[in-house]
Amino acid sequence: MAHDFTLARERMVKDQLAARGIRDERVLQAMGKIPRHLFIDEALAGEAYDDHPVPIGENQTISQPYIVALMTEALELRGNENTLELGTGSGYQTAILAELSSMVYTIERIESLLANARKILVQLEYDNIVFKAFDGTMGWKEYAPFDTIIVTAGAPSLPKPLIDQLADNGRMIIPVGDRYSQELIKIVRNGKRLEQKSLGGCRFVNLIGIHGWQD
Repeated sequence: MAHDFTLARERMVKDQLAARGIRDERVLQAMGKIPRHLFIDEALAGEAYDDHPVPIGENQTISQPYIVALMTEALELRGNENTLELGTGSGYQTAILAELSSMVYTIERIESLLANARKILVQLEYDNIVFKAFDGTMGWKEYAPFDTIIVTAGAPSLPKPLIDQLADNGRMIIPVGDRYSQELIKIVRNGKRLEQKSLGGCRFVNLIGIHGWQD
């Protein structure tokens, strides 16, 4: 079965990512390497490399591969970054970030998801990830500032703590909109100025927290 997943990963990278404009070789290599099927329920493993999100329990999903690649590429990771991730979820995006960053600080409010993700990531021998069960909209002041921040849930507006914790020349990717559809926004800090760019429409689960949606 492992051989089948290897072929499925190769097809995913070629047909869903490279063919749709993902150019960052480091992102393509990371997604070609990491066993995405390990991050979802065994009964759904056959869908792991398909072009759609997959449920992971607790009304959460593992994002469509293309969206993972698009958001990761937009972070412009070079390997020396301190990266903050809001919404550990399955842990798959966390693994991609750990491949491409120096350190990853990942926050998940649902403790059962965090425990499961941590178990898989430890098995895969990632030693550059720090985990926390917490309200991600507060950021993680202890380790700030962050070179890159990625938010994998839809926010009603930009959470102020995340803006405050973004380093100069830092990049943040966050979906912003209503509860049902969002725009994927890239923020670049330039001193006190924030540059914003839209990466297109998307739909994520809600970002719950003090500076997000109320549960």
